[in-house]
Amino acid sequence: MRDSPLSATPYEVFGVPPTASTDELRRAYRRVLRETHPDTGGSAAEFHTAQWAWERIGTPEARAAYDRGATRSEPAHEAWAAPSARKPRDSRPLARSHGHPGGWRRERYLSLIREWAGRGVALDDPYDSAFVRSAPRDIRHVLADALAEEATARLLSELGIAFTIWHDVATDAAGGGPAQKLDHIVLGPSGLFAMLSEDWGAPVTLRKGEIIGEGIGAGERPLHALSLRARSIARAARVRFTALVIVVPDDQTEESLTVVGRARGVPTLLVQRSRLQDLARTGLVNVPLMGGNELFDVRTRLSAAIRFV
Repeated sequence: MRDSPLSATPYEVFGVPPTASTDELRRAYRRVLRETHPDTGGSAAEFHTAQWAWERIGTPEARAAYDRGATRSEPAHEAWAAPSARKPRDSRPLARSHGHPGGWRRERYLSLIREWAGRGVALDDPYDSAFVRSAPRDIRHVLADALAEEATARLLSELGIAFTIWHDVATDAAGGGPAQKLDHIVLGPSGLFAMLSEDWGAPVTLRKGEIIGEGIGAGERPLHALSLRARSIARAARVRFTALVIVVPDDQTEESLTVVGRARGVPTLLVQRSRLQDLARTGLVNVPLMGGNELFDVRTRLSAAIRFV
C-alpha cells in the first residue's frame, strides 16, 4: 500500500538519502531492479515498487515535483485525514451499515501520537505525512490499520441494499477489550463473513495455515485471532459464518484470493482488497445462496447480539 503510513518513500526504496545525486540515484535504481526482478529470483511486488518509486523521482522534473509535494505533505495528508475532512462521495444505493469503521483505531492513534509528541506540545496536524513518518512504527501501524478498515468499508458499502454490514464489533475473545474486535461482519445472499482489514506494510506469505511476513510480529497469529473473535460472535448470536476473511492491500500478496484452510470447519481466506467485492457478491464455490427467510433470521440474531467498541 504505497500511500500507507508504513510504506517506504521512493528514496527509502532505493536506499539513498533525499540529497543523493542523480548518478547515485540512477545506480541505486539499477541495483534494486537487478535484485528484485522476478526472472532472477526477486519479488514481483518489490520489483513493481521499484518501478513506482522511479516514476516518482526518476527524472529531475518528477523528483522536484515529488520533493515539493513531500514538503507540503499534501498527497498523503489528503489520504490520511479523518473521513469528515474528505470530499463526499456520489450518492448511490448503499448497503445497510452499522458502527464506525476505523473509529477505534483512529482514536487510539490520536491518543498515542499525542502521548509520543509530549505533554504541552502543540499538535497542529496529527496527519501531516512528515510528522506521521517520524513516529515509531507501532503508532504508524495503528493509523495504517484504521485507513485499511475505512478502505474496506467503502468497498463494502457499494455492495447494495441486499447487504448488511457491522463495523468495529466487540467480541469476548481473549478476555475482550477493543483490541479484540472484529473489523467487519458482512451479511448478504452470498453468506455471512467475518473480516479483519490489515496493513502490515510489507508482503505476506503463508506457512502451516497461518499468515507470516516481515511486518507481522513474532508470536502473532492473525488467522487464529480472527477465528477466536468470530467464534465469540457465532456463539452469542447462534449463527455460523460462511468464511473468515483477512483483507490486505493488493501489493502485499501475489494471489488475489487464497483459501488458507479451515477453522472449525469454516474456510479461512486471504484476499486482496480489489477482489473483496467480487467475493462478497459471488460467495464461495459450492456454498448455496441464502434465501430471504434465512437472511432475515440471521440479521435479527446478529442485531440482537452485536455490541460495538
